[in-house]
Amino acid sequence: MAKVGVQLMMVRDKVADEGMFGVLQRVSGLGYEAVEVSQIPMDAANVAGLERGREELGLQVAAVSVALKKGATATGDALDTDFAKIVEDCRRLKCRFARIGMMPFEAMVSKEAVVRFADETEAAAQRLAAEGVTLAYHNHHVDFAKHDGETLFDIVRRVSPSVHFEIDVHWVQRGGRSPVEVLAEVAGKVELVHLKDYRVATLPPAALELLAAGDFAGFMQAFANLVQFAEVGAGNIAFGPVIGQALASGAEYLLVEQDELYGRDAYDCLADSMAHIRSLGY
Repeated sequence: MAKVGVQLMMVRDKVADEGMFGVLQRVSGLGYEAVEVSQIPMDAANVAGLERGREELGLQVAAVSVALKKGATATGDALDTDFAKIVEDCRRLKCRFARIGMMPFEAMVSKEAVVRFADETEAAAQRLAAEGVTLAYHNHHVDFAKHDGETLFDIVRRVSPSVHFEIDVHWVQRGGRSPVEVLAEVAGKVELVHLKDYRVATLPPAALELLAAGDFAGFMQAFANLVQFAEVGAGNIAFGPVIGQALASGAEYLLVEQDELYGRDAYDCLADSMAHIRSLGY
């Protein structure tokens, strides 16, 4: 059975305030069995906290986040400058997966740019595989945009055969695809899955104020942007079929993530998500 874990970007502020091990104690107490590291520095203190969490709490480190190249929007460890450290961290934490959370923005603008990114990612995946680490690529909605009739996601699949995938079901749905169908398409190469719900918010009163003031463009911007991130079970994704297909496709880690909390405490959100997952029998 796959382990249910936490994408630690949800609690990055708490890690800064409480320390890594203190946060791991809290998420372990909520019933989570694994974590994925993202938007948190892999410095000596945090790596030591993760190692302690594994040894004392039994929490597995599902994956660490890496960038293909160091850059202004990729401030963590990068495969071009920190390769040896990434491999060392994975070995120390008994972590089998590194994941690229998003292709660079400049790779999204043309087919040639996507192919170039995918070529470089394939080379990185082969280099990591030689060290016993599998490289996974995490999708967003933009991955289902098309160049010459082929989605960015499918270009990466075609050009990077050594790369595995971390399917984020919210971003799949926001990209206009069925999470169940996409999970089926990448069966055998999807050990990591993000469980993130998709909620449509009600129209805020402020939007009506824009309409009354004659700002129709402002009203339409508010009306067209009602999608929210949500706790698992608080939106409109049917997670029973999603989790069932994830497991059938080979998922080893089901990682709860919520990009925005809308004023709620992260631990409360994680507790609600775990309660729904348990209600489904997992």
